[in-house]
Amino acid sequence: MTSKQFVVALCGVAAFAVNVSHAADKPNIIYILADDLGYGDLGCFGQKKILTPNIDQLCAEGMKFTNHHSGSTVCAPSRAVLLTGKHTGHCTVRGNGSKHNLRDGPEDVTIAEVLKGAGYHTAMIGKAGTGCNVSPGQPNRKGFDYFYGFNGHGPAHHYFPPVVYRNEQEIHFANNKKHTGDTYIHDEFMREVMHYLDEHGKTERPFFLHYAALIPHASLVAPEEWVVKYRGKVKEEEQVSRGNYARCEEPKATFAGMVSRLDWEVGEIMSKLDVLGVAENTLVIFTSDNGPHSAGGNKAEWFNSNGILRGEKRDLFEGGVRVPMIAHWPGRIDAGSTTDHLSAFWDVMPTLCELAEMGSPLGIDGISFLPTLLGKSDQQKQHEYLYWEFYERGGKRAALTHKWKAVQLNMNNGGDSIRLFDINADPTEQYDVAKNHPEVVANFRSIFDQAHTSSPLIQWRKR
Repeated sequence: MTSKQFVVALCGVAAFAVNVSHAADKPNIIYILADDLGYGDLGCFGQKKILTPNIDQLCAEGMKFTNHHSGSTVCAPSRAVLLTGKHTGHCTVRGNGSKHNLRDGPEDVTIAEVLKGAGYHTAMIGKAGTGCNVSPGQPNRKGFDYFYGFNGHGPAHHYFPPVVYRNEQEIHFANNKKHTGDTYIHDEFMREVMHYLDEHGKTERPFFLHYAALIPHASLVAPEEWVVKYRGKVKEEEQVSRGNYARCEEPKATFAGMVSRLDWEVGEIMSKLDVLGVAENTLVIFTSDNGPHSAGGNKAEWFNSNGILRGEKRDLFEGGVRVPMIAHWPGRIDAGSTTDHLSAFWDVMPTLCELAEMGSPLGIDGISFLPTLLGKSDQQKQHEYLYWEFYERGGKRAALTHKWKAVQLNMNNGGDSIRLFDINADPTEQYDVAKNHPEVVANFRSIFDQAHTSSPLIQWRKR
């Protein structure tokens, strides 16, 4: 093991000293993660009603991934998979809930820790991806030099929070009452992002900025200037089943306005890179943490948010885990390119490690897709399969190869029979062909067995 491998990823002072002299040669990295944005919610992925001109331009100038998958079908495990490079058969965090957090010790090494070892300054703004309900300062302990946002995912469901955190410091908004107030938190997020880019964009030290937006997760809340863009242009619906989320009189116009607001933010970030003169030395990746939601009075079907795909958030059909992804790097990634390379969140860790000239931590599940980004598809290694397991709604698991998708439900009670889909001939997963291919089903049973290990936090119930 060399000095640029796992030990370096733990980010000791000596490790940083080894790599800092070479840091100036490495690109900046911005990873923008939307929350519950569906595969069909962007114009460049087929959306017809919601306007996303800035993200569409990002796509036109970069690479569109049409076969990219999230770490899970809900928030916390998906983000944990992203940060650790381990799929939900191996990652510590496999569900939502207050106990589901990455461990402070060396067991759960994050991308941020690895990139710090490569000389990067690291920041996360928005919703903490290191757990559902982490203690103040925990994102810093998991490798982020700077953090601003929500330590808990529950409070992050509301756009007028009374409290967020800057590292370990509480930031109070006295007039905010969760659903109403005078500080819309995404305004603060953008101020933080712009300040961070101003501060770090032109230094010799490269930066890794993980912008974990809340939009378009429920509640359905957007500033008037974004709602008005769709008022009268969409056939409005009555908000139903909103639970603890905000009351919304115009749910369709508001949801569309939220997506357009996020699009504007992407445009602001890209404009800032141009102004700073660092766009050509910055890799920008945009994606979503899972499929679209029908929560807080929203319905995924209103805007065909999952495109042609079956299912949505909390499903392990493709609509729950296939997400839009765009990669942009002028002069390095071919403009207007498209790839159907089979990839997932656990591939981000090794990709960024390779980009930073670092060895990946041992025991991860990902495969670097850097060759695909750089137009070297003949050098791209391939997955044998992708794997997910999920513990809500009876429990379920799924695996995907280049031809087949297998889904098994009701795992908490021993598991139903495996459903099998020819994902190439039947991308909508309408026709279960398991009875016609018993040998394929048997192979997936073996995949399920080898991909799953017990978790310190959660496991299937016994029969």
